[in-house]
Amino acid sequence: MTTTARPVAPDTRSTAALVAGRRSRVRRRALLTGALAAAVVVAFFVSLMVGNTFYGLDKVVRVLLGETVPGASFTVGDLRLPRASLGLVTGLCFGIAGVTFQTMLRNPLASPDIIGISSGASAAAVVGIVVFSFSEAIVSLLALGAALLTAGAIYLLANRRGFAGTRLILIGIGVAAMLDSVVTYVLSRAASWDLQMAMQWLTGSLNGATWSGVAPVFVAAAVLVPVLLLNERHLGALRLGDDSAASLGVGVQRTRIVLIVSAVALLAFATAASGPVAFVAFMAGPIAARIVGPGASLTLPSGLIGALLVMVADLVGQNAFENRLPVGVITGVLGAPYLVYLLIRSNRTGGSI
Repeated sequence: MTTTARPVAPDTRSTAALVAGRRSRVRRRALLTGALAAAVVVAFFVSLMVGNTFYGLDKVVRVLLGETVPGASFTVGDLRLPRASLGLVTGLCFGIAGVTFQTMLRNPLASPDIIGISSGASAAAVVGIVVFSFSEAIVSLLALGAALLTAGAIYLLANRRGFAGTRLILIGIGVAAMLDSVVTYVLSRAASWDLQMAMQWLTGSLNGATWSGVAPVFVAAAVLVPVLLLNERHLGALRLGDDSAASLGVGVQRTRIVLIVSAVALLAFATAASGPVAFVAFMAGPIAARIVGPGASLTLPSGLIGALLVMVADLVGQNAFENRLPVGVITGVLGAPYLVYLLIRSNRTGGSI
């Protein structure tokens, strides 16, 4: 007598547990991202309230609604609002650009300010200020164009006989060293006034922020951030390697070019507006990864972390010391030890975010 084996029914309890766990992780990540967004909003309003003169939240809100408030309308509306807006949008751009490169190249050291792109913008800006005495607008355009050209050159050099992320990082570090040498040489021959202007730009600062400087960065963010968010799934596939991404239906070369161009343009516009604010692009992604957890989308959280870093660092630099410090000084103090930590950690774990 033979018996017919019955099909094994799926373990519905295990499946339900997996689904419940996935939903729990999604809710947790959404809550954490919402908390980061709320922290950015709080930092933005604190930036409008705090300064030589403190204005209460009610006065700030009235100014934002278009009312005329004696004293506050000028200080908040004309001075603090452009500065806070520039800090928010440049931090967002730095954070998203940084994590795009780090994820695509699978290395937390692959930040645009480590692999030479920011150095290209800095070298062009210093030459424009010191050698040619260009206006601020022309210097910003030079920095924008130089960042794009530097990124293109690094990509082409790294793409010979196939693309390799490690090769791109090493080439980028070498290019950064060359461009930093150009900056050092030009500064050594600069007059005192030009030297002061160049150093202010190189440090990264929100001083003198105006709506004419903020507007191009807002436009760039409005156009390019959605592009990067729409390609986020493909970015995650690239993290698995080119062969795996191609097997999942991703056009590897096209997607990589779209991601690089979009991220570099974001970085370039932000750098042209505020200077190369040190280490924000480098720190935002790894910090976001530790907050939202492994396997999560990092693009938006990294942008929020970048905005928070810039605004909080600017608040500290402007109000915590006897002499006001540019935002880049504060982020540099935070970023240098974090770079050492990541170098040690990458050596132990193989370099993933």
